[in-house]
Parts: sequence; C-alpha cells; structure tokens
Amino acid sequence: MQDPRINALARQLVRYSTRLRRHDRVLIDLYEVPAEVGVALIRESRAVNAIPVIQETSMAIQREMCRGATDPQFKLLGKHRLALTKEVDAYIAIRGSHNIAETSDVGPDQMGVVEKHFKRSLDWRISKTRWCVLRWPHPAMAQLAGMSTEAFEDFYFKVCLLDYRRLRTPMQALKRLMDRTKAVHIKGPGTDLRFSLEGMKGIVCCGEYNLPDGEVFTAPRRDSVEGKITYNVPSIYNGVSFDQVCFEFEKGHITQADASNRKALNAILDRDEGARFIGEFAIGVNPLIREPMRDILFDEKIAGSFHLTPGQAYEEADNGNRSKVHWDLVCIQRSDYGGGEIWFDGKLVRKNGRFMPRSLESLNKR
Repeated sequence: MQDPRINALARQLVRYSTRLRRHDRVLIDLYEVPAEVGVALIRESRAVNAIPVIQETSMAIQREMCRGATDPQFKLLGKHRLALTKEVDAYIAIRGSHNIAETSDVGPDQMGVVEKHFKRSLDWRISKTRWCVLRWPHPAMAQLAGMSTEAFEDFYFKVCLLDYRRLRTPMQALKRLMDRTKAVHIKGPGTDLRFSLEGMKGIVCCGEYNLPDGEVFTAPRRDSVEGKITYNVPSIYNGVSFDQVCFEFEKGHITQADASNRKALNAILDRDEGARFIGEFAIGVNPLIREPMRDILFDEKIAGSFHLTPGQAYEEADNGNRSKVHWDLVCIQRSDYGGGEIWFDGKLVRKNGRFMPRSLESLNKR
C-alpha cells in the first residue's frame, strides 16, 4: 500500500518547490529510493501536464566510477550531463539509502576530475532551472540523528511537509534586514569574526531548493572577512568526517585551517584559489530542526545556527568567488551549544540563537 506521505511529498515537490507547469520538462534524479517515490513523482508531474524524465543510479556504482575517474571518461559524462540539464526546466533529486561515507576512499585527484567536469552542469542547474534536492530516510540517517528508524521517518516527513508559506513573512523580514546591513560581527566560543555585506542581498530559501528548508543566505564581500571562526557541528565532505573545524582569516583569505582531520581539510582548501575564500553566509531558521546529524541538508537549517561557506558563491548573491568547492560548515549558537551573538551594524540581532528585533520574534517559535 502506498504511504500517503509519499504522495504528499511528491505534491509538495511538484506544485510548491519546483512549481511545475504545463509542458515543463522535469529531470527526476533518484539514488536508491523506493520505486513508490518515483511513481508518485511521475504521476504528480503528469497531473500538472509536465513531462517527467527519470534517471536512476546507486552510490556504489557512483563510487566505482569516481575511484577510477579519468579526464576522457568524465569529459564525456560531463558533456552529456550538461546537455540533458540544458534540456529541462526543473530538476528533482532524491538521494536515498546509502553509506554517507561511501566515497571516503575516492582519492582527491579523482574527486577533482569529477568535480571539474560536472561543475558546468551543476552551475547550469542551480542558475537556470527550478530545482529541489533532498534525502530519503533510512536507518543510517536515523543512527546519525540518534533516533529510532520509525521516529526519524516521522521527523523526516514532518520537516519536509512543513507549511513553508507560514515561514516566508518573517524570513522576508530577516532578508530585508540583511539587505541593508553593511557590517557583521559574530562572537562565540572560539569565534570572533567580522565581514561586510555592503551591496549584497539576502535570499530567502523556504522550501524551493531543498526539503527540509529554512535559511536566509547572502555572501560577504570577498576580501572583507577578518578574524577567527570555530564550527561546532561535525561535517562530512566527499565522504570524509571533520570535527571542530577552525579557520583564521586575513583579507578574506583562510590563512590557517585546523580540524580533526587537518591534512584532508587543507587538501580541500587547496583545490583552487577560491576554496580559501567565503562564498556564502546564511542563517538557519527551521523551527523543527534542532540537533545536528552530519547531513548538511538538515544541519544548515538548524534553528539558532549560521553557516559560513568556503568556496563557490551563488549567482543570486554573488561576491565573485569561484571554486569547485562549496562546503556549508555550520555553527549552532543556542545556549545548549555554548551560545553566541550576531551583530548587524553594531546592533545585536541574535543572542544565543534567539532573534532580538521584534520583527523577527516569530522565528523564535518552535
């Protein structure tokens, strides 16, 4: 029997997140998810007279392809992926049951080949299509979240089917505040950081690009970041785990980088010049996501968090930084995680994870 929550999720993705319309072509990219998910997305796409195209693969196959990656092989794959991406109006990707560290033994040179040849299709998809990317719940995710499989599945559907329209008004207020902010000062344990947002604009992410969602992002002026930051949320990048990542900045450049895996961290930052500059600053506001689980699609939306991202900037809030890397590293500033403050133009905007301006108070509600 079809779980009615799957149908509800398909409806959310088709009618709200990607806003499919008549004759839209949508690429549905599935990684190890139940057939019922693909069926529900095909049916919902057809219900609005869109044209669904299905692509399926597995992480085990992806790992093997990446382990022996060569320029000729991925140049061909990248060419065809870009051509297909250019043919569609929307993109929905659901990545399901797999080991989150599946690609941890792919060498940095091979991963660099993959990223180089897939970057053009990724950039096109982000800037030229209506897209949404999400995970599919499975026991490994439940384990990372410290929850039973059933409890995590319930949590997953609750956060993905949240009424994001209700969050939009206070998130727009936060965006307007970010739009007129020039100077940002972030303080907390191991963190004393300053940068400029002058001339940059905030972007509201409220269920269109990710499920779950709930962040307002922008980018600091590329050369303005000064000071030190210590992230307290563990992260996995290209299958490798990192804890207690710490950066020091001078004129926007990461001059010192340390973590539980320092060598691997610096190898990522040395992939290109832009990897040592920041491409995104965002504030997480999802009221239902409270604890980290080493999955960035969840962790970057944690209520009371922010993330500061080494690497590529988004075109919507572009500070000019270009890189093959885009790594959303998260810091939670709630009292139970050590606290912290965010100041805009000398005014306290958030303290210990709670917004101070009256216009943003509703973002504090759970």
